[in-house]
Parts: sequence; C-alpha cells; structure tokens
Amino acid sequence: MKRICSLMLAFCLLIPTGAFAADLFIAQAANFTPVMKEIIPAFEKATGLKAQATYASTGKLYGQIINDAPFDILMAADERRPNKLFADGLAEKPFVYAKGQVVLWSNDKNFCGDDWKATVVNDAVKRVSVANTETAPYGTSSMKAMQAAGLWDKVQPKLVYGQSISQAFQFASTGSADVGFCAYSSVFTEVGKKGCFTVVDEAPPVIQAACVLKSAPHADAAAKFVKFLASPEVQAMKLKYGYK
Repeated sequence: MKRICSLMLAFCLLIPTGAFAADLFIAQAANFTPVMKEIIPAFEKATGLKAQATYASTGKLYGQIINDAPFDILMAADERRPNKLFADGLAEKPFVYAKGQVVLWSNDKNFCGDDWKATVVNDAVKRVSVANTETAPYGTSSMKAMQAAGLWDKVQPKLVYGQSISQAFQFASTGSADVGFCAYSSVFTEVGKKGCFTVVDEAPPVIQAACVLKSAPHADAAAKFVKFLASPEVQAMKLKYGYK
C-alpha cells in the first residue's frame, strides 16, 4: 500500500494541474518542449481535442510509464526506451519523429568560438551544465562527445547536472553555469537567441522515437495525433527549431 501511495504521489507531482480534463496525455522528452508548445495548439485547433504534455527526461517518463502512469504516447529523446516498451508488449511499434543535435551554448559571447573543446577546458569556464548522462539522451550524447575528444576526465569536475536537457539549458541561461551542453532547439527560443553557441559535431545525433502505449486511455486521440505529426505543418515547425 505504501508503494502504491508513493507512485500515486509521484505521478501527481509529474502531471500538471488540469491534465485530467485532457483528451490526450503525452509524455514528452524535455528537449522538444519549444516545438510541442506550437504543435499542441495547432493539433487542438485542427481536431477540437484537448492535449496535455508532461515534459521531463526520457528516463523519468519511462519510469512513470512502467509504473502504470496513464499516458497515451511517449515522445522520447532516444530509440532505446520506446523499443524496450515495444519489446515488452507495452507499446505499439515505435517510429522516429525527430533527429536532434547537441550544441555548447553560453550567455557570454567570450565563450563561443569555433572549437567547443577549447571552451570547456578554458580556465575561465568554471561550471559546465549537462543533462543527466544516464536518464537524458542529450546528456548521454554530450558525454560521448567529451569522451571521443579525450576530455571527459578533465571536464568532469566542472560539470553541473540537470535532470533534463531543459534544466541544463536553464543552468546556462541563468548563470548557474558558464556554458552548457544543450539541445540545438534551445538556440531558437527567445532566451536562446540572446546567447551564442557552437555545434558539437562529435556528439552523436539524437534519434528521437515515439510510441503509442497499449494501455493508452485515449487510443483514438493518440492515433489522430500520430497522423498530425506527419503533416507538413508539423514538419515546418520542427525545421524551425533545428530538427531534421
């Protein structure tokens, strides 16, 4: 009983107020937040359905789903978690909805140059934000870039970890970190435009997959949303924020 109560409390904290009035519940990886905040109003206008997204790291969302959180769709920042849900018989076949890229972003234009590797080891850079390297795919990709460049051990003492890529960007944009490994999509936000960035070419592209859950309370609405994601309108929105 204590475990059930704990799970219910955790889910209530994760799901925003008013979500239970929605026609569709979306578990959305945090990096895609700027795009989803444009997609949802367009979807609602086109269908008359009310959609509600919960934004968090893919790992956190996956944990909620396997503990029976009543989402309809998982929009992950990787392929691994949707594929695992499919293999375990918990979801329909996954599909790729976006491909993202890691950038090194800063409020301070002195920390933006052609070489991100020189920036993160710069003595003037005291703190480097990064998403959780275990639960957040953008964090994992950032870690692999540092490892590939032979900088992981040297940069580790400077790292400030966010639970999601959105929090890593928040740390960099508020000055809690001097620079941050962020999603390319953050560059196109109002806050992101005020800073500068360098593309981290060594970071593996983040292949983002989605799946409709077999336990979806609103399967019909989920099917309509999946169809809407393939529309030219949504494709234009994704390109606007740097996704392929």
